[in-house]
Amino acid sequence: MSMHMDNPVISLPAGTVRGVSDGVVERFVGIPYAAPPVGERRFLEPQPAERWQGERDCTVPGPNAPQRVRDFPGLDVHVLVGNGWIEGDDYLTLNVWRPIGAATELPVMVFIHGGGFVVGSKDAPVQDGSTFARDGVICVAINYRMGIDGFLPIPGVPTNLGLRDQIAALAWVRDNIAAFGGNPANVTVFGESAGAMSIANLIASPLAEGLFRRAIIESGHGAMTRDIPVARRLVDKLAKLLGVSADKAGFASVPPGERMIDALEKVNMPTTRIDLRDAAGMEPVFGISRFVPVHGDDVLPHRPLDALKDGAGADVDVLIGTNAEEMNLYLVPTGVRAKVGKFLSWFVLRRSIPRAWAILKAYGMGAGKPPGQALTDAMNDLVFRWPARRFAEEHRGRTHFYEFDWRSPMFGGELGAAHGMELPFVFDTLATATGNQGLCGINPPQDLATRIHALWVRYATDGTLPWPEFDRETRQVHRLSADETISEPVMPAAAFLP
Repeated sequence: MSMHMDNPVISLPAGTVRGVSDGVVERFVGIPYAAPPVGERRFLEPQPAERWQGERDCTVPGPNAPQRVRDFPGLDVHVLVGNGWIEGDDYLTLNVWRPIGAATELPVMVFIHGGGFVVGSKDAPVQDGSTFARDGVICVAINYRMGIDGFLPIPGVPTNLGLRDQIAALAWVRDNIAAFGGNPANVTVFGESAGAMSIANLIASPLAEGLFRRAIIESGHGAMTRDIPVARRLVDKLAKLLGVSADKAGFASVPPGERMIDALEKVNMPTTRIDLRDAAGMEPVFGISRFVPVHGDDVLPHRPLDALKDGAGADVDVLIGTNAEEMNLYLVPTGVRAKVGKFLSWFVLRRSIPRAWAILKAYGMGAGKPPGQALTDAMNDLVFRWPARRFAEEHRGRTHFYEFDWRSPMFGGELGAAHGMELPFVFDTLATATGNQGLCGINPPQDLATRIHALWVRYATDGTLPWPEFDRETRQVHRLSADETISEPVMPAAAFLP
């Protein structure tokens, strides 16, 4: 092998980057798309990356946003979110994987990771973009500011800094991806969980207009945003916990690090008393994370669903979907689903939504279904499945809908088609999620991964899918594992959500 084969070099406007090749795929990791968000820049909109001299070594992942990754009982979640905080200033960076050779005008896919807007990284093992590059697509994965630095509307600080980072990364792709052989006019953004929520917001954002042609929204939607005045309650709570003033000067006085993360974790605990319900009595995140984007600024002038109704994102093709049993990830390994009784089920739900008894009844509680199962079924629909279908209903452009229905055998078959389960299939990286503590158990079906991954590749290439578009009347939903398209009935949750 020649030296060039081992270390591909690409010239960009900001400087030269050196990657690494395995003979099939070339990988460039940790390329800066913005300046390090530290010092004066910590609470500013993303600033242009500084130019550099000579070759920049882009063969090691580099730092990520400050975070703390918790272990999960009986389950290796590190494959989904990475191994936690890798300290360093220069973390507004991205990875590029491309097929070896001199191809140009290749389709581009940009992945935005999940993790509740508080954890996660471009380098989590499950989302290795080399499988897409192997199949002729240039894949990009990005880091962005999270938690207090990225999604807390602190007075005197620009709102939605994490979303602004994502927009800056997409602008970088537009301006630089041709140097890697990508077609900037054929960009598909895709993401899961908080990454999918982000993408749903970007579709509705005037600031992201024209930056991507297509979007794949995995277990996300546009309903998890807050009014700025409601989110300010979180600012006040955190300022109290940290003993600082609830403004830019106060938060800037606490360096990003352990003390900041301690406060974030404390406020993120379900037991911490803080009311984040809106005027209609809704807490749209149902306590899963306190940190989400806000609407009512220049990034999201309107609630995303209202923006879609007015035609925002109509020129973007959308593939959106959910997993059949999303909440199992949160309620099965913890034992909540098995143990929770009627009263506690009601108590959990009523903190986030009015008419909790009526909802649980609509989902079978009192009609022979165990309370924990009724709670889980209701939350699957309230938190993920129904809002995603509402997003599909309001989107004016081409819209397709999938449901991921393969059931993991973990926890005696109880984990099922839980949140995050589609990722190893989408990326064709089952090996990362296989084993005694693997998300997918010990022998997941490779043929399903091959098929789902190929659907994503084809969609990113030319926008085609082998099932009909979704519309409000016929409600065509394609079940991926069963490989069948159904006309889906309206869910009970529809009566309780906007």
